[in-house]
Amino acid sequence: MAQTNTDGAPAVKTRKEFSFVAIFLGVVLSVIMGAANVYLGLRAGMTVSASIPAAVIAMGFLHGVLGRKSVLESNLVQTGASAGESLAAGIIFTMPAMILAGLWKSFDFWTTTFIALGGGLLGVLFMIPMRRVFIVENKELKFPEGVACAEVLRAGESEEEGGDSGAKLVFASAALGAFFKFCASYLGLMRSTAEWAVYASSRVIYFGMDISPALAGVGLIVGLSISLQIFLGGALGWLIAIPLMKADPASGSALDAAWDLWDRQVRYIGVGAMLVGGVLSIWQVRSGLVSAAREMLASHRPAKKRYPSAFSSSSEPLAIPPEEQNLSGASIVIFSLICIVLMAGVYFVSLNEHFGITALITVIMVLMAFFFTAVASYLVGLVGNSNSPVSGMAITALLATGAMIHVFGYSGTEGMIAALGVAGVVCCVACTSGDVCNDLKTGHLVGASPRYQQIMQILGVIAAAFIMAPIMTVLHEGSINDGTGGIGGRVLAAPQAALFASLVNGFFGDGQLPWNMVYWGLGIGALIIVIDKILYLFQCEFRLHVMAVAVGIYLPFGLSTPILLGGLLNAMMKGAIKDKISGMQKRGVLAASGIIAGESLTGVLLGFLTYMEYKSQNWGEFLGGGGMDILSVMGMFAILFWMHRQSSRVQ
Repeated sequence: MAQTNTDGAPAVKTRKEFSFVAIFLGVVLSVIMGAANVYLGLRAGMTVSASIPAAVIAMGFLHGVLGRKSVLESNLVQTGASAGESLAAGIIFTMPAMILAGLWKSFDFWTTTFIALGGGLLGVLFMIPMRRVFIVENKELKFPEGVACAEVLRAGESEEEGGDSGAKLVFASAALGAFFKFCASYLGLMRSTAEWAVYASSRVIYFGMDISPALAGVGLIVGLSISLQIFLGGALGWLIAIPLMKADPASGSALDAAWDLWDRQVRYIGVGAMLVGGVLSIWQVRSGLVSAAREMLASHRPAKKRYPSAFSSSSEPLAIPPEEQNLSGASIVIFSLICIVLMAGVYFVSLNEHFGITALITVIMVLMAFFFTAVASYLVGLVGNSNSPVSGMAITALLATGAMIHVFGYSGTEGMIAALGVAGVVCCVACTSGDVCNDLKTGHLVGASPRYQQIMQILGVIAAAFIMAPIMTVLHEGSINDGTGGIGGRVLAAPQAALFASLVNGFFGDGQLPWNMVYWGLGIGALIIVIDKILYLFQCEFRLHVMAVAVGIYLPFGLSTPILLGGLLNAMMKGAIKDKISGMQKRGVLAASGIIAGESLTGVLLGFLTYMEYKSQNWGEFLGGGGMDILSVMGMFAILFWMHRQSSRVQ
């Protein structure tokens, strides 16, 4: 009789899992996915989950190259890969704010690395004692993305839906995305943005579209609802707010006037709306947080009673089933203390060896990290990893830290560094704890060892932490060299980091926020909540989420257009024959993930070339401006058509 795990899913007979190949591939993909998501996050204000494409790549490599099918090794690889992606999300939301707030002139390698390392590891370590209560015993949490990844891994064991074809699709898509980015950004054959603006008396009318298949891939993955909300936010800011404001036609071109109005005024409407969204995201799960806190406090006793060595350093690991083995309690405590001491040291050095404020923010950081571990784990189980409101958690952490620092009398540069230092760690904690919770659910469903997954997550965090600062440095200085303004400019808008920089400048510095725009944003955020409640009462399938609309307002409008196109492509798949929908969406996600990885990694490579002062070409001169616009849009739609064709190849 076949063995089953605690959820009734078939347990895998072979325990080949923690192999050198799986560890090596997981670490390599952690670095690759981390680098790709740094670029994507700085550009689009969001990252995408690496779990499913990494699982498919692992299955393709293990079966196609090594001739073996091992769902447990593939699961271990996706665990490591997703660690890099989640850490990138935590870092790019906060550390660029140091540059944008004027606290750094360039990224400090060791400070950035240690914040990524300490926050990432604390997120993993703090989550481990909660594994049983959240993943095994809590039937309320559905873990949509963890379950989907488990289904992909199981499908990889069958010949007709094996990992080989999926891996080929990911690699082909990545090559196509890389080729498009190379032609557009290095050879100059296509534009990266097509945008137009005209004066209508003293008003500016603007429309723009980024030519980016990667952003269309983001829209395909997140779906039509979120894509449409981001577009609505962009339309509210660029198509409504900007034309309502006056501009002087004599001051320059209409295009420059539109960007100036957005930079000085309109994007702060998004700031106000994001503040409402951050507070709302915590309020909405208040009852779940109380429940999570109770379960967390009670988690050790039941675990010890059932499996004595699961949370102890006892020498009886074989007494516990592999599916229930965690890192020992002693290991968790020791490594957590090391991380806390490491972070205290970073704060101490960054704050000019000021002991008082260092002690204060270290205590604040530990308490918030523990709290948001429970928050993030609960939310990932409820809405999935991609939809978890990490930005809202980080905003809440920043506001709470700023308030406490003010109470104790600290201000100025000290206050800014302290607030961003805490927010950086907490954001990494929230991202990695949610990710490891999601991965452990996948592992639980396929019969994996939690202990091996936890070790793999730690290795993935360590590997990815050391590439965060170099990648951001290359992108920032490369973007400055090519005239797009570095991080915070037109191409790398970094919306969350820019928001944090604005907040700390307003709280502790001499920054002057356009408070009238922020107040408009607060009002719009409140109005969105009211409209969403009305939609809920009428049982409408479409809903409005404050954070999605707010990010749309804050981002350059060109980004929201291709994201909407990707969302429409997702909707076209849902309109297919009913029994093909699941297969089409899986292949669509793989094609989109490959496009994103290829374009993002090429963007990092081209940033490095620009950083090294290798100049890009301009081979599109012979086409003229109109010809380049046409070729660019045609190329964009050709890739959208290709993605749709690939997703349609379902038997």
